[in-house]
Amino acid sequence: MLLSVLMLLLVVSGAQTAYYGIVYTYSAGDIQQDALPTLNSFKLSFSSCEELDSWLCEGNCSVLDLYVIDESRGEWCQKEYIVNIPDTVLTILDAAADYLLLSANWTENRNGIVSIATAPLIDLRNRSDINKPNSSPQTTILPLLRVPSNCQRNINLLVSDPNGDNIRCRYAASPECETCTPPSVLSVSPSCILSFSPTNSTDEGPYAVQLVIEDFPRQIITLTNSSGSQEVKTSSDVLSKIPVQFVFGVDPAAPSCTEGLYLPRFLPPTPENGAQISSNVNQILEISISAEATQAVITELLFSGPRNVAKSSSGSGNFTLTWTPSAGDEGLSHTFCFVVQANFSSSVYQSDLRCVLVTILGSPTTTPVTTPVQSTITTFAPSSTTTPAQTTTTTFPPLFTPSLNASTLIPAPRPYYVLALNAKISTTLSLENDAGTITTLIKREMIKYGVPSDIIIELRSNGKVLVTVSP
Repeated sequence: MLLSVLMLLLVVSGAQTAYYGIVYTYSAGDIQQDALPTLNSFKLSFSSCEELDSWLCEGNCSVLDLYVIDESRGEWCQKEYIVNIPDTVLTILDAAADYLLLSANWTENRNGIVSIATAPLIDLRNRSDINKPNSSPQTTILPLLRVPSNCQRNINLLVSDPNGDNIRCRYAASPECETCTPPSVLSVSPSCILSFSPTNSTDEGPYAVQLVIEDFPRQIITLTNSSGSQEVKTSSDVLSKIPVQFVFGVDPAAPSCTEGLYLPRFLPPTPENGAQISSNVNQILEISISAEATQAVITELLFSGPRNVAKSSSGSGNFTLTWTPSAGDEGLSHTFCFVVQANFSSSVYQSDLRCVLVTILGSPTTTPVTTPVQSTITTFAPSSTTTPAQTTTTTFPPLFTPSLNASTLIPAPRPYYVLALNAKISTTLSLENDAGTITTLIKREMIKYGVPSDIIIELRSNGKVLVTVSP
């Protein structure tokens, strides 16, 4: 049933329009009464919202769950199409055998990409390690990213995986694309960093970018379908593939590549790229963004993120993204990506791309206070021979704050514990680029040993890990 929905979505006929890309992701929920709820998200981008509606809905979008994400008038419009399917089949859907063609054409580009194709791999067999189906890597991107031809630019895609799998990025290859010529001016690393180096004016213009993001298990797992048939997957086997397509514009050279002059520079309180933010269901989340460009005029903020996000401006260079997560967002993580755009004469300049990860917790119901906690800690001295455990009792400030009754401020009659964990973690992942993956893995391991599932893991700039627990 899921595959038929995908085909219905991506083979709808329509007028010839200017395509600016797609980001497809899927998330599988827990198996409930032999049903497998699967949330499929298609972020589609065209040269205008009207053209997108004409292509996707044949002019009538009232019957679809279609949401406007953002729009840059005269350039592009991004909308999200949501399909929530209570599927009952634990199966693998490999669209590479009959790859999905969109009946529109790419916007004009230098690398000669005309026809549109994607070939997602969707595996909904039950995983032995998490006892539910796989979810794909989660990310987003703006339909158009631009850089002056004389300026260096690295684009760090923020990609997270709900299952803590390894993530790799690459350019699409047949049959994941009709014409698979990658942009000659842009390289992509397996760690999802796109790199652009200064180039000649003859290379200026738009390029079609066709990426594929894959996830790989970190250990040997078994996948089981509805009939009981099983397949073993190792760390070198792909679990899913998602398409990420957008336009990369190489603009005429800027008078200066120094950020803050012509190219906007982010200022506090703008969150850093890769920052992790926690919010609660039905609680208003505000992301404040500030930028400056002393030699140009800042005109707008452009973003991509979940549906129903509002943006506002409180003066030149100061913007706010406002979003209220709903109950359906609880337990999910959403990627927000944004750029600030400025004009000078007839030229348009973009800041670098920043992305943050927002994790949605349950509704807050308690009021925290601070109180010291007495804890008994057992330490083991490292030695080549067995050494008796040494036990000490001491008083620490709390690693978390116990919940109190809001009306009486009397603690609930239950014990509170401080868990002191000293661990050395070795990884080939980057603290700068893979913070989301690292914290997800730490959280999964701690939950295995009985720590509550609502813990919040933060990776600090000094490499230390902060763990917050709400009892």
